[in-house]
Amino acid sequence: MRRPVKRRILFISSEITPYLPETPVSEMGRYLPQGIQERKKEIRAFMPRYGCINERKNQLHEVIRLSGMNIIIRDVDRPLIIKVASIPAARIQVYFIDNDDYFKRKQLVFDEDGKFFEDNGERAIFFARGVLETVKKLRWAPDIIHCLGWISSLVPVYLKKVYHGDPIFSNSKIVTSFFDDITAIAGETFSDTFKSTALLGDMKPSDLSLPDHPTGINLAETAARYSDGILFGAEHVDPELVKYCEGLGVPILPFNEESIRDGSYIDEYDSFYDQL
Repeated sequence: MRRPVKRRILFISSEITPYLPETPVSEMGRYLPQGIQERKKEIRAFMPRYGCINERKNQLHEVIRLSGMNIIIRDVDRPLIIKVASIPAARIQVYFIDNDDYFKRKQLVFDEDGKFFEDNGERAIFFARGVLETVKKLRWAPDIIHCLGWISSLVPVYLKKVYHGDPIFSNSKIVTSFFDDITAIAGETFSDTFKSTALLGDMKPSDLSLPDHPTGINLAETAARYSDGILFGAEHVDPELVKYCEGLGVPILPFNEESIRDGSYIDEYDSFYDQL
């Protein structure tokens, strides 16, 4: 009798603790993959390699066989560097997307004066494309792709409009979690060139459905539009975004503070994956 094939879950997170301070995103980015792996599923986890992450302390090292690719953004070749580290207590590896132009700085989203980085849109583009190209190199076909945090927002549209024909992703279902980090950037405006720069392959401007001066909420709505399921990972998600998601007709798992507190959300999320 053949053993059943383990389902594969790909986690794409803005933040994961202990590499970054504890927040709702970073804690879920840390404990959810571990819990899902303990429930007999295969997992992979990705995040950006921000400059504030101490490589020596956290024992990051470059994966030469995965690095070496260039991602072209605005006619400039941007080297993609892949690093990896382990969380021994969780028995999981974390892959880091790195590039000096986008992730060497120590701040995550805002500069020291609290100003929204002008190239945050390009950083999201690079991160999304970097993760997807790396997963292709790994030849690891995920059943579920779970996006957590704002910087993963372009992954769903790229999967549905550009990578859908790739055998690695052809059977993948996309889940997006929204947290209060979206609320923090809800009114922030991305650069004038973001909309055109984000187009990839045969994508049309209408595929992104972004205004000329897109905000954080516009970007989140694009992620929701191309997701097969939506989860709310925090209590105070922007009401405009919540209303938009509720109108899409896709499965939604609302925020449950008690289950987050006692850890039972992992079983809820596991069941949610299995239903898609």
